[in-house]
Order: sequence, then structure tokens, then C-alpha cells
Amino acid sequence: MTGDVVGRTGGSVGEIRPGLHRIVAPLGERFIAMYLLVGDDAALLVDTGVRESITETLLPYLDSAGIDRAKLRWAINTHCDYDHTGGNGALRAALPHVELLAHRLDAELTEDVQRLIDERYGEFRETDGFDDPPETTAYLRGVSDLVPLDRTLAGGETFDLGGRTATMLHVPGHSPGHLAVHDPANRAVMIGDAVLGATVPYADGSPAFPPTYRDTAPYAASIEAVRALEPELVLTAHYPVYEGAGAARFLDGSADYVAEVDAVLADVLRAAAEAQTTLELVRTAGARLGPWPPEALDYAIFPATGNLERLRDRGLVVESRRGDGMRTWRWAE
Repeated sequence: MTGDVVGRTGGSVGEIRPGLHRIVAPLGERFIAMYLLVGDDAALLVDTGVRESITETLLPYLDSAGIDRAKLRWAINTHCDYDHTGGNGALRAALPHVELLAHRLDAELTEDVQRLIDERYGEFRETDGFDDPPETTAYLRGVSDLVPLDRTLAGGETFDLGGRTATMLHVPGHSPGHLAVHDPANRAVMIGDAVLGATVPYADGSPAFPPTYRDTAPYAASIEAVRALEPELVLTAHYPVYEGAGAARFLDGSADYVAEVDAVLADVLRAAAEAQTTLELVRTAGARLGPWPPEALDYAIFPATGNLERLRDRGLVVESRRGDGMRTWRWAE
């Protein structure tokens, strides 16, 4: 993984810059970092984690930090994944005045757990023979309380918190409607999962599973959009705090990984005697894609599919379907 891990929460917790709070909640063997921007008049929360992230971590943190619960006016879901939206219901139950907001392109999956399971996590079920195991699906159902949003965003909106602002950035790739939140006062950008390095870590820093971006061209453009802000702080949901040169290294390493996946897939396809399914390509590549055990390696189907589609659009790869409906790929030359 790009960067250094400090402790099981990936670095600092609490007020890490004036009015910028990093609030870290457990997420199985990983963690979810939520962020709170506090101005003179209002506060804005970035992501809600899962149910217990609100009840066991956020609400006690507000009280211990002396932040009036009434001051929290907005909660932004960076994207539709359950570990960023699963606390929406608990937040609404505790603080019904808070507006729940997400990008319009992710809104339907942010509000409906079954659609999230079927359309996002089950995307490869029919075409590629890959799906989450039942226990994973049961877990996400058990920790998620999805509720209707109050309104949707498109990116570009600015929120006046009193003495400071927060601007929404549309940074797709991991999901179509992924948002990041720019805090210009602190030269900080809260990116959720918009940029994912070379591996997603466990809380202790060891590799958990591949960076699950999905649409490669928008993802690469989003890395550049974050880089163009010249941030002093890059703040993610599951990684350490990246600061200064460390932030630049994280962005560089993320872009490098995309290029590495292209190269690995091209090598495997050129060497294949016949068209390969996506999972066959991923399993043949194995450790060349990253240091994961087989059950985690299969999640490289997300970035591999995005890169294969980009190679297809460039005329380098041919996509076909077998008689059983499985998608296959072969090198075009």
C-alpha cells in the first residue's frame, strides 16, 4: 500500500486541523473514517459509516468534543456503498434535522439496499460468475439502515458553514456519482473511496483486497482532479492520513496501479491460447495484481473489468460472450 500506516486507525483521530475532525469507527477488521467540518454557524458530516458508526462513535464524539448536535446541518454520502451510507437511518433517527445528501447518480442505490446488492455488488453475477458470499451480503444487510435522501447533488455545490466553506467535487470511477469534499481553508480534500491506492488495507495496515474502482477512464481523471487541487491533506475512508509529500505519493501510486493492471492484463491476454473470462484472467495474473489470498483476489474483477473495457474501447481487446452467457476477452492483435 502507498504510504505509512500509523496505528489501527491509520493515523490521527480528532480535530486534525482547525474545524476539521477525523472520526474513526470500527468496521470489522478495517475501519471507516468519517469527517466533520465545523464552521461558526453549521457543521457538515462526510459519510455515515454503518449503523453503529453513528450510535457508538459519531454521537458520543460530538458530545465529548463539545460540538452541539443541533449545529450539524448536512451529511454527505460520498457514494452508495453500504459502509458510507449504512448509518443514514441512525443519523436521521437521532438528529432528524440533518439533511442527507448524495450525488444524483448514486442516489437510488443509496436509498435501497436490495438495489445496492443486486446492481452494484451483484453486477458480475450473470456475466462473469462472481458474487459476494452469502455471509457478506447478510452482514451488510445487518449493519445498514438506508432511508430516502433529502435531496441530491451534481457536484460543484458550495456549503457556507460560517467563516468557512465546503465544496462538492464529482469524482467518478469507484462509483458513477462519487463525491469528494474540498475544504480550502485547510487545503484538505475528503475523498471517501474516490482514489484507492494499490491495495485496500485492514486496520493494521496489511493488504485486505484490491482497489475496487470500476470505471477506469473516469477513475484516472478523478485522480488528476484531486491532484490539481494541490492538497496538503488527502483524507480517505479506509487509509492513513496522507499529508504533503505523502499525499502526492498516494495519488501517484494510485495512477501507477491503473497502468500496472493494463500491463498485466495485456501480458496475460497475449499469452492465452483462447478467449478468457474475467475471473480466469484475474486468477492467472494472481500475485501480479497484488498480495491477496484467492478469496480476496477475485475482487480484482472490479478494476480488471474497467481496464478491459478501456482496452476494448481502444481497439486492443475484443469482448465476446460464450454460449453460457459468460463474458470473455481476447487480445485483438
